[in-house]
Amino acid sequence: MAKFVLAGRANCPYYAKAELLADYLQKNLPNFQVFKIKKHPDSWEEWLKEVCEENGWNHTNSPIIWRELLDRGGKGLLLGGYNEFLEHAQLYYGVISSMSTEMMMIIAEENLDTCVEEELEKESLKDVTSPLQVWITSATSSVSYNLIPILVSGEVFGMHTQISLTLFDDKVMEECLKSLVFETEDLASPVLHSVSFCTSVEEAFLHAQVVIVLDENTRKEVYTLESYLRSRVPICRFHGYLMEKNAQNCVKVIVGGKTFVNLKAVLLMKYAPSISKNIVAVALGVEGQAKATVARKLKTTASCIKDVIVWGNISGNNYIDLRKAKVYNYESAIWGPPQYSQPVLNLIFDSEWVQKEFVETLKNLTDTGKNYGGILAAHSIATTLKYWYHGSPPGEIVSLGVLSEGEFGLPVGIVFSMPVKFENGTWKVLTDLEDVEIDQTLMATMTGDLIQEELVAFGDLEDFKPDRTEEELTQKHEEFLKSIRDGKQGRPKVVDVLEQRSSMYSRDRLKGRDPAKSNDSEDKTKEH
Repeated sequence: MAKFVLAGRANCPYYAKAELLADYLQKNLPNFQVFKIKKHPDSWEEWLKEVCEENGWNHTNSPIIWRELLDRGGKGLLLGGYNEFLEHAQLYYGVISSMSTEMMMIIAEENLDTCVEEELEKESLKDVTSPLQVWITSATSSVSYNLIPILVSGEVFGMHTQISLTLFDDKVMEECLKSLVFETEDLASPVLHSVSFCTSVEEAFLHAQVVIVLDENTRKEVYTLESYLRSRVPICRFHGYLMEKNAQNCVKVIVGGKTFVNLKAVLLMKYAPSISKNIVAVALGVEGQAKATVARKLKTTASCIKDVIVWGNISGNNYIDLRKAKVYNYESAIWGPPQYSQPVLNLIFDSEWVQKEFVETLKNLTDTGKNYGGILAAHSIATTLKYWYHGSPPGEIVSLGVLSEGEFGLPVGIVFSMPVKFENGTWKVLTDLEDVEIDQTLMATMTGDLIQEELVAFGDLEDFKPDRTEEELTQKHEEFLKSIRDGKQGRPKVVDVLEQRSSMYSRDRLKGRDPAKSNDSEDKTKEH
């Protein structure tokens, strides 16, 4: 069996003539085989150089022909170019080529057109088959352990979407990350294209299309609320800058967890302004707790409760609104088909329970983080992502933390949980809902807390005081937003971010501390 490889520049007329001769030989000789390689003119020289260096050949023109000797345990044997191939065919097979020069040029042009079409087709297929780049921060947290199996199940992005998962965490967590990578591979998921981990600052969020920001692994006690708020700034500055620098322009960033979710989302928006519209905070966990509390009162299942709205600070001072809430498949005197629903407030006759016990129960859950563990957080994040990609159930209200643009009379520039719907790969605030006005005192309390968190985090306020007046906070917030617009609160240069991250590890090693236990509050948050 004679096996030849014929390679050449797509627009080369000598390649065209050699190709025609090779096709004739293969068709008429049972023991003759040819494998053809057409390269675009732009990539031909580089490809030829690599092939010659790999095989120890000296050849500079198109085409190049060699004979495969792999069946004999050897490497390919260089035959030469167009002239050498014609001589070989005439000497061994008694065949000559009679193609005219004009025909050679026509076929060479057709070869180039075909080559261009094939490359375009490969690029289009690449866009279809390229895996979705998903990154998880604080990847060794308990939420991540519960989230990964859901992401690779196909339930979130669909069974036809391959995902490439990257687990991002501190360098000291490298061994845990390695174990997590092995466990994820062991799931043998058909939608998991690859899984890897990253501890390198420079490579963080590289080509990311989805970034899931989880609560940081805090191993050092934080003594004051103010120090914890300020410690969020350098972390979000670091993440925000690298997302904007390394991630794709269409990246979707979803902030989940149970500590200062709204604050972290707004900080990321400030340090990654070009992608701020694609940064959201997950509120479905709190919404789920509210549904479950109502379901226990009505002696039904939580999945039957719909359209509960979470207003305000997801992990702080919020208001759970039942005015639009409905219950489906409820056993009562009135019964209807599956799509039939009844207003929740019409079925709870104990108004004191709604106004006191219900509120206190949920406030206690939010304040303590009780019952908001890895399972609930992971499911809430996964469901929000699923809605973002495939749309929320038609007609259903979903709660989501988004940047306020003045909806419902809110101050501009704070991340506030409000009613939305997902459709066509994006979300829309449901500003046309009727009878959802919020008491002004309650609204002022919720917005005031969010503004204070932000101002304390940046050092514009020294401490957090619940009794600050609305006028004082509004003025401070407007001054802060003006400083952002004027560039006084500018984003750091790349060297500033990388040096800050690097110095944090170096400082902790010199002091004999675990870098992962470092308290970022030591950074002067007024210098940003």
